[in-house]
Amino acid sequence: MSTRKEVFANGEFFHIYNRGVDKRIIFTDGYDMKRFFKSLIEFNTIDPIGSLYENSFRELGGSTAKLENGLVNIIAYCLNQNHFHLIFEQLTDGGISELMKRLGGYTWYYNNKHKRSGSLFQGKFKAVHIDSNEYLLHVSAYVNLNNRVHQLGGSTAKSIESMSSWGEYIDKKSKGICEKDVILGQFRSVGEYKDFALSSLEAIVERKVELKNIGDFLLE
Repeated sequence: MSTRKEVFANGEFFHIYNRGVDKRIIFTDGYDMKRFFKSLIEFNTIDPIGSLYENSFRELGGSTAKLENGLVNIIAYCLNQNHFHLIFEQLTDGGISELMKRLGGYTWYYNNKHKRSGSLFQGKFKAVHIDSNEYLLHVSAYVNLNNRVHQLGGSTAKSIESMSSWGEYIDKKSKGICEKDVILGQFRSVGEYKDFALSSLEAIVERKVELKNIGDFLLE
């Protein structure tokens, strides 16, 4: 039996990601993405949770306010058609593992909706410890702009339907679900972070073209 190498410590940041088994699509439409996104909000609590129905997921509307007593701080996210990226700061012991376990219920929803069975994701979720502030800043740009990474790198011929925290970061009025100050607090303005992120994106795309064995990092 394989065991996870990463040890999730409180107060530390982690890049969490996974993709569909056999690179299959995991979000077929906007409703699927909203379902997963809403789960990020509703399940991020140390309190016991009920079913999707009990948590009023049927309409997928309403507030996107962060709940108190969270398992993690959500720093950034991007949901693409066949994979997702998340940046978490763990707040409570086992917080990341518990939240990801709860998000695993999305497989049941997806299989039920699409009349399929079996695994939806490619094994256990992947986790990388973000062990420096410089790394955190660059990963935030990578996750916020992940859909653009793939488009600009030439891996798709058309725009990928996606949902990311980029809008939260560049819109001063947007509250959203992310703890943006962890990143934005290090810049003099939102515009300065925007310039940094776009510049970082350019470097990432160049690296993507240069390196051949980078599939896991970019989840192609």
